[in-house]
This record gives sequence, C-alpha cells and structure tokens, in this order.
Amino acid sequence: MHRRFQIFLAIVAALVAVDQVVKHWARAVAEGVEGRVFNALWPEIFELKLVYNEGIAFGMMQGAGVVLAPIAVAIAVGAGWYIYKNKDEPICTTITMGLLAAGAIGNLIDRVLDGRVTDMFWIRAINFPVFNVADVCITAAGTMLVLTSLKEMIAAGKNKEPDGDSEPQSTSDS
Repeated sequence: MHRRFQIFLAIVAALVAVDQVVKHWARAVAEGVEGRVFNALWPEIFELKLVYNEGIAFGMMQGAGVVLAPIAVAIAVGAGWYIYKNKDEPICTTITMGLLAAGAIGNLIDRVLDGRVTDMFWIRAINFPVFNVADVCITAAGTMLVLTSLKEMIAAGKNKEPDGDSEPQSTSDS
C-alpha cells in the first residue's frame, strides 16, 4: 500500500470519526428533540440545532436518502480506487478524495443505521439549511475539485501554442 493511499485512509478514518462523534454528541445534548436549538454559539448568527434529514442535500427528496445510499458507496469506493491507482497524484488530490469519501461515508452510516442523517450546524443569520461535518467535507471536496479544474484550465491556456495567425517576425536586418 503506497503512501498516498495511506494518507487517504487516515483522512477518511479521522473525518468519519469526527463526524460520527459530533452527531452522537448533538443527539445526546438535544435529547433527540428535532428542531431544538441546543446551543447558540453566536446567538442569532450561528447556532446548533438538531435536525434529521431523510433526503439528500439541503433536505431535498425527503425519504429518498436510503434509496440513494448506493451512490455514496460508489463515491467512496471510486475516490479510494482513484488514489490507489494514481499514487503520483498531488497531495491536494489525495486530500480532496479523502474529504469526498469521508463525507459520503459519514452520511451513509447515518442512513444505514437510522434511516436519516443527523444535522446540527445552523447559520441562522441567513437561515441556511442545517448541515453536519460530512456535509462540510463534501462541500470542501467539491470546491477543491472546481478550483483544481480552473487552475488546470488556466495553466493549459498559458501553455497553448500560438494560432499561427500572426506574421512571423524577421530576425535578419535588411
């Protein structure tokens, strides 16, 4: 097992553990009462509120979360397989794939064990949908993928050969 894959596994294990510990803590502190604000870290701005999500991101497709669980498995396995097969990828790619897999697995565990995902972070100031650590991992991975793609597109544009439409310049003095 190569070093990048070991790093990938460590990232996944650590983040899934953090996600599950935070979810367990939130359920315990809120005493399982859905909708209960159990801590106002920054009152009226950022609060902790227990919410159960039986759908996918932002509460869409309620009840379909368990049906879509195989997609989470495919994402996690695909991310791992990619890092396993591409040991020379930059560390940023390893981190991105680790975040993606951890987020998928963290929410998958909830869906399999409880039929719903536990969410707790609420940006009340803008009434942003309640989310969890796994969601943060998935969002960070998606952002990193977009930024990496943009960086590669910009680099490809800078390395592009001229079109040939311009007049060749003479190097001789006439």
